[in-house]
Amino acid sequence: MEKELTLLVEAVRKAGAKVGELLRDGFDVQTKPDRSPVTTVDHEVNRILHEMQRREFPLDGWLSEESPDDPARLDQARVWIVDPIDGTKALVNRMPEFCISVALVERGMPVVAAILNPSTNELFTAVRGGGLFLNGARVTLSPAHDFSPIVMVNAWELRQERWLTLAETTRCRPMYSIANALALVAASRIQAAFTIEPENEWDLAAGVLLIEESGGSVCDADGKPFIFNQPTPKFLGVIAVAATADKNLRPKLQTHAEQARAHSQSKQTVP
Repeated sequence: MEKELTLLVEAVRKAGAKVGELLRDGFDVQTKPDRSPVTTVDHEVNRILHEMQRREFPLDGWLSEESPDDPARLDQARVWIVDPIDGTKALVNRMPEFCISVALVERGMPVVAAILNPSTNELFTAVRGGGLFLNGARVTLSPAHDFSPIVMVNAWELRQERWLTLAETTRCRPMYSIANALALVAASRIQAAFTIEPENEWDLAAGVLLIEESGGSVCDADGKPFIFNQPTPKFLGVIAVAATADKNLRPKLQTHAEQARAHSQSKQTVP
């Protein structure tokens, strides 16, 4: 997978340079039918990455937030899963959390991944079985000595006070890009990323491999592993825990997820 990684890093770096140019010179913002924002930055990054895939790996499939979904991907063993800008609202508001997130998935499993934060110029990469890298250097994790772990949670859930009980024992911080949060978990800069809200495949594919290659654990809100390139490319939440986190943190988050979902379902059934 060295060729794939080399070409991916080259394309992501090129896309990151384009992001910097558009941030400096200005970009347009539009609203999608689901009322979420999309910018010329999203479209330019998508174009650069898709051109790389079509030129270098024309037999592979393609799944991107900013491209029409082609069902032909379901019959292809390898698929590039892309979020050109994860955290578009953060980009629009000039918050340094938005990321370019790309993974090559083979038979449902991510095998090459890259997440670039253009604001910090940090590029996290991984090839399955090869470990976690930051800007080309292997990441060595330091043991955590934090009795109040940092858990990044969905910003909407935080505003809705869904995690009040969790906040009694952890420091809950809002995440505005799930890809950014997963990269931080992989590097053990935070101890976990957690939500029971739906997440798209392109939000998660790259971050899942980064976390797995760092020795951390990651699953959906039901505790199930992720299998990518599904007909409906969406999952129920995510529980991602750093390799250096306390061993009790993952089961604690699983319990909070189950309680929150049960509470939400009970509210829906009240006449």
